[in-house]
Amino acid sequence: MRTLVILLTAFFIFSCASQGVRYTYEEIKNYPPEIQERIAKGEITLGMTKEQVRYAWGNPSSTRVLTPEKGKQREEWVYSSSLGILKSRLIFVDGKLTYILGTEHKIVGEE
Repeated sequence: MRTLVILLTAFFIFSCASQGVRYTYEEIKNYPPEIQERIAKGEITLGMTKEQVRYAWGNPSSTRVLTPEKGKQREEWVYSSSLGILKSRLIFVDGKLTYILGTEHKIVGEE
């Protein structure tokens, strides 16, 4: 049992350490205070730029350029767990986060 606790603790520490800091204060200081706060908490919200999302969540597991729609550039970012299970799918339209699809299949986006 003690060995299991040690292994789980080591895994947790290694996982957190490998994520590291995704940004410096200098990189986010010119963003509005509410965006800075979200980044610091590791949260995202609609309207964020790709750079802001990357600061908040880190690099996505995969990205894909989608077919433009109504003359607007679209890009999909997928964040998966280490086991490859879909966690979140984000859609950017003209560089702004417009849709969030989570593992619960709850879609958040513009009306």
